[in-house]
Amino acid sequence: MPLTLWSLIAVALALPVGLTLAWLSYQLPRWIPGEDPPPEETTTRRRGRWLGLPLACLGVALWAAAHHDGEGAALLTAALGWALVLIATVDGEHFWLPDGFTLPLIGAGLLAAWLTAPQELVARLIGAVAGFVTLAVLAWAYRRGRGREGLGGGDPRLFAGAGAWVGWLGLPSVLVWASAAAFSVIAARLIVRRKVSGADRLPFGVFLAVGLWLTWLYGPLGI
Repeated sequence: MPLTLWSLIAVALALPVGLTLAWLSYQLPRWIPGEDPPPEETTTRRRGRWLGLPLACLGVALWAAAHHDGEGAALLTAALGWALVLIATVDGEHFWLPDGFTLPLIGAGLLAAWLTAPQELVARLIGAVAGFVTLAVLAWAYRRGRGREGLGGGDPRLFAGAGAWVGWLGLPSVLVWASAAAFSVIAARLIVRRKVSGADRLPFGVFLAVGLWLTWLYGPLGI
């Protein structure tokens, strides 16, 4: 499919956006209460950040261009993907989903619905509320039943952001994709004979980001 103007803009912005996200993710420890300043990174870690994130953003832009055409849809999808790349990177490194990242995702999803698909706005609003309540209740139930935290405090807000983008009908698909991604990581650890236990921490925000991205691109499973 030939690239449209909006697709070309998304592709052109990808590398600068990726470098910006690399800088933000590197500086983030300065903004976490009690965290030390960013240490000197290893060569491998530096390459992964300053080369990997721009390439990831470029891949997101090309993926968005391949699935959307006209009226800024490719740029909108690329912007969502770039936000999810940053969210996944931060949660993967720090097990932390800042409100400054998750709450704007909710607002952006609702704004996108209002501007591009106003007939979906109610479903997106319901999705945002349902997403937050679902994971908040699960986190509460796990904490009461097991006596320890099972989900991070930012996960319900990120799931609310997912609902704001894909509506309440898309939320089960986000969870299915996220769970599949998480189980894939666990399976990979077992394959390479790494020890896996129930006390291991997994950055579930990373997997929710994957689920939101795939559901946004391909729609709810079975629909």
